[in-house]
Amino acid sequence: MDEIDRMRRFNRFYTRHLGLLDRQYLGSGATLSEVRLLHDLEDGGTARDLARDLGLDEGYVSRVLARFRAQGLVAREADPKDRRRQRLRLSAAGQARLAGLKAQARAAAEQAVAHLDGAGRAELVAAMARVEALLSQEPEEVRLRDLEPGDAGWIVARHGALYARDEGFDSSFEALVAEIVAAFLRSHDPGTERGWIAVRGDRRLGSIFCVRSGVPGVAKLRLFLLEPEARGLGLGRRMLHACMAFARAAGYARMSLWTHESHRAACALYAREGFTMTDSRPARSFGQDVVEQNWEIGL
Repeated sequence: MDEIDRMRRFNRFYTRHLGLLDRQYLGSGATLSEVRLLHDLEDGGTARDLARDLGLDEGYVSRVLARFRAQGLVAREADPKDRRRQRLRLSAAGQARLAGLKAQARAAAEQAVAHLDGAGRAELVAAMARVEALLSQEPEEVRLRDLEPGDAGWIVARHGALYARDEGFDSSFEALVAEIVAAFLRSHDPGTERGWIAVRGDRRLGSIFCVRSGVPGVAKLRLFLLEPEARGLGLGRRMLHACMAFARAAGYARMSLWTHESHRAACALYAREGFTMTDSRPARSFGQDVVEQNWEIGL
């Protein structure tokens, strides 16, 4: 089964799962298209605008709107920008009908995910956001933000999963990441230490931290991670620049980091940005034979 067949299978599953093929939407007596028209009428508009925005035939939209007006769900008023045009809006009855449909939709959605726990729901919502971003003609901008509740667990889990998959690291690496994150949350100094999460919409794409190294005047870069889908897009460089700029503004004179030779893309980035490798030595860490490296740069 190729990618297109898998997409079509998902579409069949999703439309069936949500009952989108039913003649009536949630037993309301209205079709899905008619309910969408009611939703869009909440903000008002012309019949032509509604047909264009929803990708529906203008004749079909006009017939549905005429039925809505006959039911007292829609009112007409002159467009303040062009009084020759008629704008449509929901009447009080239309607003009440839409509110009832929204409540039904929320109840149906709640029932559809009732078997999932909190983590499962969060994973589902993140996957939906990812699908939306991938299919959108204008994907949401990636932004860097400070840590929020839930980020710490994600940092530990993604480091553990990705390094186990890509490097063969055992659980001792995940334990180390958990210790670093816990120490940061317990006692970091906001004036000299900071962590960032790269996000697109609700999806986390990466992390990076600037912390004290224990050596006066030297900051330490830690927990630098990019999801596979976010690599090769220039996001890593942007995150590194943000971390270095913070360290510089915080008064550090230098920045150091510890990594492994096998992280070739990251090491190439450090070299391009002016870091110098100060030490390289073989070691046995996290269940693997590795070559540990230390890098440093003047700020």
